[in-house]
Amino acid sequence: MHAIVELAKRVIEKYIRENKIADVPEDLPQEMEGRAGVFVSIHNADGSLRGCIGTFAPTQKNVAEEIIMNAISAATKDPRFPAIEANELDGMDISVDVLTTPVLIKDKKDLDAKKYGVIVKSGYRRGLLLPDLPGVDTPDQQIEICRMKGGIGKNDPVELYRFEVKRYH
Repeated sequence: MHAIVELAKRVIEKYIRENKIADVPEDLPQEMEGRAGVFVSIHNADGSLRGCIGTFAPTQKNVAEEIIMNAISAATKDPRFPAIEANELDGMDISVDVLTTPVLIKDKKDLDAKKYGVIVKSGYRRGLLLPDLPGVDTPDQQIEICRMKGGIGKNDPVELYRFEVKRYH
């Protein structure tokens, strides 16, 4: 297990079992020193989503702190699910996506559902979808899901942004 995933797992377990926030590791691996948006995804043993929360731009002073905040939120604040309970911890599978800076694109032909995540923005509303998700094979599917997540109408004008991720399992 990569150190990034180990940190997310440790943070979630400590918070759920002890209601305490884990400390930032002292000797950060290089991947956790910089700043980036981070998504933490939690899946059940059967592969179904159990929680996913993240930031598309950095809000903390480094990736490690971003992981800590988003891991706790994914486990306890995803509005689609109740907070994870201690008896669920052993069966969970965690992945962490570290995002590149989103780039404005001119057209959906500049998207690739397997390679790029997408942000669809209309005014103050926006929806985001990570890349390479099961069952999401086309940019049109990505855009449709983002519109729905952001409460953006089918005919509302939008700006499209793409980003890449480094996914850790």
